Amino acid sequence: MITQGCAAIVLALACESALAEPVPAPDFTLKSRSGDNIRLSELQGQVVMVNFWASWCGPCRQEMPLLDDLYEEYRDYGFELLGVNVDENTADAEALLARIPVEFPILFDPQGSLSKAWEVDAMPSTVLIDRDGNVRYLHRGYRSGEEKIYAEKLRALVLE
Repeated sequence: MITQGCAAIVLALACESALAEPVPAPDFTLKSRSGDNIRLSELQGQVVMVNFWASWCGPCRQEMPLLDDLYEEYRDYGFELLGVNVDENTADAEALLARIPVEFPILFDPQGSLSKAWEVDAMPSTVLIDRDGNVRYLHRGYRSGEEKIYAEKLRALVLE
């Protein structure tokens, strides 16, 4: 059964836009690359970007260094970026990260529980969450230059 919050995320992902009415981001806990469990609700008070990606996804590989640039630029302003890898085999993700290193935390969803709950069906998919824990912007896919849209949305949320 999908919750109302998840249903709103699914609908917004289909629309690829800012939400007219912010909806609470469904909480989750995933294991990070460093071995820690990361819980979304523990980041309340920060602007959070959740980026779903896979090692086999060309646009994901193109987008990752650009997301890392955003992370480096905004991390001191109350911003956290969580890269959620959906590969069934985490070794595939580790191999990619050896070639394309990033500073932002990488979380693993090898069973696809979070991506299924949020009904993420495109790679990459990006969700921006405000300081109150509400989903404010969703985007599916990536084309060159779209990181500028992320930066614009991120700047607005950081300044709120």
